Formats: sequence, structure tokens, C-alpha cells
Amino acid sequence: MDKSKVIDAYRRGFLTVRECGQILGVEERQLHSLLMLEEGKSACMPSVRKIGS
Repeated sequence: MDKSKVIDAYRRGFLTVRECGQILGVEERQLHSLLMLEEGKSACMPSVRKIGS
């Protein structure tokens, strides 16, 4: 599964932080780093609309 789709599912509330980490195969602190990276990518893409932020 695509990493960004898993993170999007987490942000929309379909997954818990633990489930998200398990699917991606990362520990919680690594997941927080990934979330920050993904948010940075979204900020650089004007066509991407953030939901719930």
C-alpha cells in the first residue's frame, strides 16, 4: 500500500496511530517523523487540499 494513502487514512481517522505504524512497519517515533515529512510535502503542493488541519 502507498505510504501517503496510509497516512491519509490515519489523518481522516480511519486508522489509529498504532495501526498506521504497523501497516508502514515503523515505530511510533519514526511515524511522527514520517507525518511531519508528509505534511511538508503537502504544503509544497498547492493543489493538495488538507482536510481536518
